[in-house]
Amino acid sequence: MGMMVVARRVDAPANEVRYEFGFEDRFDRLLVIDPQTLDVRVEDGDFNAAASAITAKIVNSWRTGGDFPPRMIFAS
Repeated sequence: MGMMVVARRVDAPANEVRYEFGFEDRFDRLLVIDPQTLDVRVEDGDFNAAASAITAKIVNSWRTGGDFPPRMIFAS
């Protein structure tokens, strides 16, 4: 069975990048990335497969393009 996780960047302080994310367009969770260290946390404390997959896509996009993308989709 496949998985589709969608994330959208939301306003955040200069020292972190925040994404609302979830399965299909639910956006019911919050992912926080420290742009200096790339440390990541999920507000609900459950860094599961969905959080890991969308984090990898966001960080890879940042490494390639130099900016954190406004939206990201992971589909398997």
